[in-house]
Order: sequence, then C-alpha cells, then structure tokens
Amino acid sequence: MTTERIAEFFKTRRPEGPCLVVDREVVRDNYTAFRRALPDSAIYYAVKANPAPQILELLASLGSNFDCASVAEIEMVLEAGAGAERISYGNTIKKERDIARAHALGVKLFAVDCHEEVEKIARAAPGAKVFCRVLTDGEGAEWPLSRKFGCVPPMAVDVLVYAHQLGLESYGVSFHVGSQMTKLEAWDAALADAKRVFAQLAKQGIYLQMVNMGGGFPTKYLRDVPTAEAYGQAIFAALSRHFGNQLPKTIIEPGRGMVGNAGVIKSEVVLVSKKSDEDAHRWVFLDIGKFGGLAETMDEAIRYPIRTERDGDEMEPCVLAGPTCDSADVMYEKNMYPLPITLTIGDEVLIEGTGAYTTTYASVAFNGFEPLKSYVI
Repeated sequence: MTTERIAEFFKTRRPEGPCLVVDREVVRDNYTAFRRALPDSAIYYAVKANPAPQILELLASLGSNFDCASVAEIEMVLEAGAGAERISYGNTIKKERDIARAHALGVKLFAVDCHEEVEKIARAAPGAKVFCRVLTDGEGAEWPLSRKFGCVPPMAVDVLVYAHQLGLESYGVSFHVGSQMTKLEAWDAALADAKRVFAQLAKQGIYLQMVNMGGGFPTKYLRDVPTAEAYGQAIFAALSRHFGNQLPKTIIEPGRGMVGNAGVIKSEVVLVSKKSDEDAHRWVFLDIGKFGGLAETMDEAIRYPIRTERDGDEMEPCVLAGPTCDSADVMYEKNMYPLPITLTIGDEVLIEGTGAYTTTYASVAFNGFEPLKSYVI
C-alpha cells in the first residue's frame, strides 16, 4: 500500500511529526475501478471520508458526483469545481437553515428518514427531490452504521407519501449496508426492501425512480477483500433479481473504498515499556492514537497494516497505544498487535490503508497535539 511515490515523499521530504500522505493516482485508479464495476450507477463520493481539496478536485475532474454531510462539505465541493447538480445532501439530520442554504446554493437532492425531516425540507427547499433511507442490519460490516440512520420499510413508504403530499418529489430510497462490508451478498436483502417500497408507492400512484445503494465498499487492511468488479457483479445480479427489466436509476457512495488504500500515515515510536517485571507483553506507544486520527480503532474494529524497517526480525504481540493522557487512547490490547521485538524508541512506523476517516477524525488540539498533517501528492 505504500506506493513508490509515497515512499519517495517520506524519503525526500522527511516531514516532522505524524502525517498522512495520500497518492492521488491510487484514488484515480479506484474511481476507474468503480466506474467499470458499476457502469450504470452514478458515483457520489462520500466527502466525509477525506475532504482534501486536491482529492475533491481530482474526482470532480473525473466526473464524480458527491455525497455531502454538511453545508461546509457542499461548499468544498463547489469550490473544487463540481456543480450543485452533482451534489446530494445525504445526511438525514440537518438544521432547517442548512437545508435552506444548500437549496440556495443549488442543491436539489436531499436524504430523509422521518416525517419531521420532510417537513423541514418542504419549508426550506420547496420542490426538492427526496429519498428515504431504509434501515439495514449491518451484518458483516467491520464498522456498522445501523440504528442511528434510516427507518423501517413501512415507515419509509409513509414518509415518501407525506413528502409527495407536501409538494416534494419523492424520488427514491437509500440504504447503507455498513462500512467496510466484506459480504458480497449484503446488498441483496436491502435491494429487496427497496423494491417493496417502490411497489407500495406505485400502488398509490407515486413512482420512485432511484435507489441509492450507499457505500460500504471496503479497502484492504490486513485481510484480502473482494474486488470492485466482484461487488459490481453481485450488486447488479441482486438488482436484476428484484427489479427485473425495470431497473431504477442507481447511486453508489464509495468513501473508504475510494481513498482508504491511497493513504499512509508516518508515525514514530515514543516509548516501549512494560507495566511490571513479570509483564509478558510490551506496551508500544506511538506519536499518534485514537485522538490523532485513528478513531476507527475503537473496539479494535479496524486493524491497519503496520510496517517498520525491522519487520524481518522476530515478532511478538504487544499492546499498541497513543501518546495522550487518556486511558481510552489504546488502539490494540484485547487483540494485541505483532511487532518486531527489536522495535525501539525513535523508530519510524508506517500505518497503511489510512487514507479514509483519519484527518477528519483527528482532534483539534487534545493534549496540545496539533491536528494530523496531510499531504496529497
């Protein structure tokens, strides 16, 4: 995952402190792979994964659309050169004044999952297109996204009928199978639910047009994951199974799968110690932890590939922790991480697959540590 371009950057620039470096050529390759895997689906990059201007500008130039979670993200995308017609305001939890601002900027596509959100959009963005998010169970995802977003299918029907009654365009349904989804069949049940919502609305004379199939496409960490092509084949088969020859317009929202494998974090060993003379395991402390951008190690959900210059030496499991004065700042303890026994203070550590959900998760100045620096090459 550490490309030649990234390795050369670290070698020649020698940036001080922990930093993320993202290779745009990997992002370009990922976009091309999604385009080939699902040629009939519109790609809406999930900006929250990594909103670096250089990444947004690249994707805008390639023709990508964008899934935004806030007005700030919408403004970033517009600044990157994409028109408002290429933006979806995909967060189901929005202030009414933010809806109005997005609408004033030209955004016409909004996510909902309840009657109250429909009412806000009807007032602040009259005539807009809305799609209703349906709950999924997230089974098989390493970073699930269930419960907080979406509603059960029967409620989705009611919500979209209500939107139609309030003068909005009931445009479609959405779902998210869960982030870092490794099960190819995960989209099947969700598409079955989407079809049922389509059918119920059609009985009432409301004809939906679009299914937003969300993100969930994984990046490779320690385990191999299916290719974009494999996901494309599985999703298209499920679409055909449930919708027959009346396929709806479709959207996908890759975030992690678009940028995750394009980034590498350079870190440094600050301390190697034990808690007692009898302690069988070392504690290895890095200059980056949960509050510096590695929040997805919470519950040890995401296990990043870690490389050192001593990887040819004997390995043993250790507890891996961050530098802050917070006992929660421990990345791997229940399932300890194998690292070289020769690893010592001052050694450089590369944390791969960190192009997504790192810079935006980093705290502003917890314990006085500055936010994670980022370079896009």
